Amino acid sequence: MAVWRERVADPGLSSALTAAGYGELFARILAVRGIAADYAEHFLSPSLKNLSPSAELPGVVAAATVILDAIESSAGRTAPSICIFGDYDCDGISAAAIMISTLDAVAPGMAQAFIPHRMTEGYGMTEASVGRMLKEVPGVRLVVTVDNGINSLAHVRSLKAQGISVVITDHHLPGEDAEDLRAEAAGFVNPKVEAPKQLEGLCGAGVAFMLAGEIVAQAKDRGLYDGPLLGGPLLVLAGLATVTDIMPLTGQNRILVAEALRRFRQLAPVGLRELYDRACKNSAPILSSRDFGFLLGPRINAAGRMASGEEALKLLLSADREEARMLALAVDNYNIDRKMTEGSMTEYALSLVEPDVAAQVIDIPNGHQGVAGIVASRILESCPHGPVAIVVSGHGSCRAPEGFNVRDILQNAAATLEHFGGHAQAGGFSVRYGMFAEFKRLFTEGAAAQAAKLKAANRAPDDIFYDAEITEADIALDFAESLERLEPFGEGNEEPVFRIDNVVFSSVRTLGADGKHLSVELAAPSRLRAVWWGHGDMAESIRSNSANTFDLLFKFSVSDYGSRHVELTITDLKIHDERMN
Repeated sequence: MAVWRERVADPGLSSALTAAGYGELFARILAVRGIAADYAEHFLSPSLKNLSPSAELPGVVAAATVILDAIESSAGRTAPSICIFGDYDCDGISAAAIMISTLDAVAPGMAQAFIPHRMTEGYGMTEASVGRMLKEVPGVRLVVTVDNGINSLAHVRSLKAQGISVVITDHHLPGEDAEDLRAEAAGFVNPKVEAPKQLEGLCGAGVAFMLAGEIVAQAKDRGLYDGPLLGGPLLVLAGLATVTDIMPLTGQNRILVAEALRRFRQLAPVGLRELYDRACKNSAPILSSRDFGFLLGPRINAAGRMASGEEALKLLLSADREEARMLALAVDNYNIDRKMTEGSMTEYALSLVEPDVAAQVIDIPNGHQGVAGIVASRILESCPHGPVAIVVSGHGSCRAPEGFNVRDILQNAAATLEHFGGHAQAGGFSVRYGMFAEFKRLFTEGAAAQAAKLKAANRAPDDIFYDAEITEADIALDFAESLERLEPFGEGNEEPVFRIDNVVFSSVRTLGADGKHLSVELAAPSRLRAVWWGHGDMAESIRSNSANTFDLLFKFSVSDYGSRHVELTITDLKIHDERMN
């Protein structure tokens, strides 16, 4: 059974926040997030006025200069000479859309986007993808990577030998040859290599957004552009990608996402608004991070998973509402296909789960490569004790719980891989032919080593953390509404979780036509309603223990159904055991 652990809050921060006028409980929530009293209002009121200037991201000024020099030297050419080399996920597609929109404004027709095919070419610069790029953009003199390139030293050198310069813009973790790559590239921007703290967590589209701002500024100085600022629609794309790519919602990212959500209806590209209208049954005046993370992002990703991602890019770039409507329908249909494929692959993968192993490494011979990452996430939900790697036809994706670093685990298995890359808790790779068994051994070995370090630190991957223990008296509407100031929620700023013990339920019932969800009512005096999504199967067990009390972990929600009131969303539940007290 998972261990519940209360997050540690610096008592000095809590005291200073309380002294600054924040309630004791709210002050603790801020302190848990490391928010100091002198920064609290800045954090609680994210604003564009606090957005970092583009020039603060190392490499951006030089990269913009290279791009504009290429534009000026290509004046009069009728074919594109700049290729924006993207990726097939939401971050890469959004980043490509940002760069194409910017360059089309400054130098129409000068740039062309290229999105690799996930199934046939793989992620980033590969022999297959670079070969096709050279055929489709025969006049290319400059390649600008977005959301990829940090592990492409060999291809950068090869292109350079052919007279083609490369600007690398990426945000993935660097390999051992990052400095060599920086020396070979015509421009280099990667916040994981060098950046001030507030910019370290930028996604690929966030980096592209910063570069776009610098390109426009320099283009104005050179007299190449005298049109309006382009920030609005590009800001929305950067915010969407930040949430979808599970970047920390702190620093610059918090501002990008908050403003993107706030301004979505006025500034989002027409195609993105059409996709939202198709995806959302009950739209709100202001979107939430869940709209980005669970409605829009997965649909953009699905196009790249099930097809090429090119239709999703066209959707983000479309200025024609009718065309955008048709593209939104196509992208939405890819998402339907993705769900069906995901379901069958997950069922098969669950049948191959092994007990008592440090990592689940599962080969799905007849699966779909584009869905491997989602299946890995689903298996991780059922097996949260260690990393999960799903392999389809030699291509794989891996996911890991908090505390692990799969980039390092993949490094441990590098001898068995054609290429690999990613973040601490998510990665992609290709296994060399005939080496799956050895890859499985090395991946599991690397996971076991990291698990041992967690154990030594008295941690477990499936530990569940909460922010504060409270009583029913603390559950008030004004406090629930005050928590809304912490939005947008996401990676690095998770929605607060609270603990309450010795709860008595006055009613227990299931929700939904299939009884999939659980609804309970706390006994008088509060009579609060609490819902546990996806746990309708617990109803009978809870009823059979109705003589006991229960301990809950939950999140606050505010309902406008009837009079405005507080409801609870359960995240975990235990039968209270007096013997533990």
